Amino acid sequence: MTKPKPIFATDRRIRLGIWGLGRGLSFFNTCRALNMDVVAGCDYNLHMRQRFAQLNPGSYVTDDVEHFLAQDFDAVLLATYCPAHADDAIRCLQAGRHVLSEVTSFHTVAEGVRLVEAVEASGKVYNLAENYPFSAANMWLARKWSEGLFGELMYAEYEYVHECRTLAYTYIDGEPINPGNQAHSWRSWLNFHYYNTHSLGPMMHITGLRPTRVTALPSTPRLAGYLMPGREGMGGATPSLISMSNGSVVRNLMGATTNDSHQQRLWGTLGAAELVDGQLRLRLGAAGQAPKYPVIPHWDELGEQAAKAGHGGGDFWTLYHFARHIIEGEPAFFDVYRAADCTLPGILAYRSSLANGQPFTVPDLRDPRQRDACRQDHFAQPRFDHRHGLFPAEQDLELTTRFSLTMRDLIRTSTAYRADRDWRQVQGDLAEPARILEVIDRLLESLPRLQVVRPVARKLIEAYPGSPAAGVLGEMLALCDDEGLDHANFAAALKQERRQMAQRLSRSAKPGTTKKASAKKAARPAAKKKAKQPATAKPAAKKAAKPVPKKAAATKKAAPKKASAGKKPATTKAAPKKKPAPKKTAKRRK
Repeated sequence: MTKPKPIFATDRRIRLGIWGLGRGLSFFNTCRALNMDVVAGCDYNLHMRQRFAQLNPGSYVTDDVEHFLAQDFDAVLLATYCPAHADDAIRCLQAGRHVLSEVTSFHTVAEGVRLVEAVEASGKVYNLAENYPFSAANMWLARKWSEGLFGELMYAEYEYVHECRTLAYTYIDGEPINPGNQAHSWRSWLNFHYYNTHSLGPMMHITGLRPTRVTALPSTPRLAGYLMPGREGMGGATPSLISMSNGSVVRNLMGATTNDSHQQRLWGTLGAAELVDGQLRLRLGAAGQAPKYPVIPHWDELGEQAAKAGHGGGDFWTLYHFARHIIEGEPAFFDVYRAADCTLPGILAYRSSLANGQPFTVPDLRDPRQRDACRQDHFAQPRFDHRHGLFPAEQDLELTTRFSLTMRDLIRTSTAYRADRDWRQVQGDLAEPARILEVIDRLLESLPRLQVVRPVARKLIEAYPGSPAAGVLGEMLALCDDEGLDHANFAAALKQERRQMAQRLSRSAKPGTTKKASAKKAARPAAKKKAKQPATAKPAAKKAAKPVPKKAAATKKAAPKKASAGKKPATTKAAPKKKPAPKKTAKRRK
């Protein structure tokens, strides 16, 4: 087997510690090829530390941050809780470590000032691990944009719409929060405006522009099962409008809705691009009606290796740019200043939504004077008490610690039931009728667990009515409010219905069966068509607006050769009323 060609022309290795072993371990397999050796790990969760130890035998692992930072390594991959990123990054920088931070960089404007100044004081490398700009399509667009193919940006729309309800009650690996009477430390309450970099980041990387002003109108409807009401939590749509440094405007959409979406569109003065459902299309020619065709975006060099990493190659490129910055000194795109440019609009968009759309200027933290104006800006979203806010202080722990597992599984299974229930209403209009079987199969797979968690959810609601936990459990139960689900024979009846439906679909899919099944339906149109265009008719007869009645079909030969358009032939009135012989009719239809 051929040994892979080294990516960097050096034997220098970067000793890496990972702080936050949930998301952090997603990068693990890519590190070795990029001159990185994972030598230490830190996490508060025992099951994540155990998994790290299995993957990295001999590496140091702890739940104590001071002991972690006392180990011998060069850089930290920071994947701790989102609102803590700034303080945790500063702690690592002050300990003499380079930092690759998961998104976002900070939670308040004042934290952004402190982070920028800590990076400058440390002399260490700081990168933001924003990975969405580094898909094959987005990197290809960035190259072509820099070549001038699209001209100057006029307007763009980017979306990161991701319904991840279960993560409000689990860790990132899907394990329920422990103890189970608690919710996730930040996904249970953070407004989606804050999580804006996956949609804004690609647009910044492609065009090279920075945001300068932001406005956002409030949107209050939310999905069932999210803890925070209205505009406060992650369960709704959070669009904002952002002015860019060249005077263009970007619509930045994040949120949790009933349609996950990662669509993007850019309009330039010379051409436009759209990435919809994974297909990249361009319109080139400096005109609205110019030719529009799909293109196949080709990877940059190292693309094959990147494609094997997570997030469509994005995880590879963030690690690569970080390692290159340390080894070769070439700055990555998302240094601390662009990290601030990308993070600030989310904070300010949330603030704008609370002020009914008031615009806010995005400060440029490269400028010390602008930093001074922001140094005391500690505005932040109020937090949900994820440890003690779900139930009253006096609670039956044997029951309440079943909440996180119950909520996770109720979300998964109640939505499977709802999909079946709602798709049945439009089943007859499906372009691919057999798709309904996939929906039924998902329900059948979910049904045993759904029948277990529904009674537990009802018990928790009855024990603690009016609690936030009871509220979200009740919302999910409302999605599957079918008393039949509690019956022992529900699954058997559903399986029988699925078998019968599969047989009907199979018969209708066979060519011969389809012909027989549609014979009656097709008979009348066929007869009309035959009467309208008789085999003996001259071409001019095709202009007749009204078809010859069936009863006149037997006397077609007696019809006059010419007929006025829009009128029945004269022989129609005098046609004999007796029906044509069945054999003759059948012969004519052939």
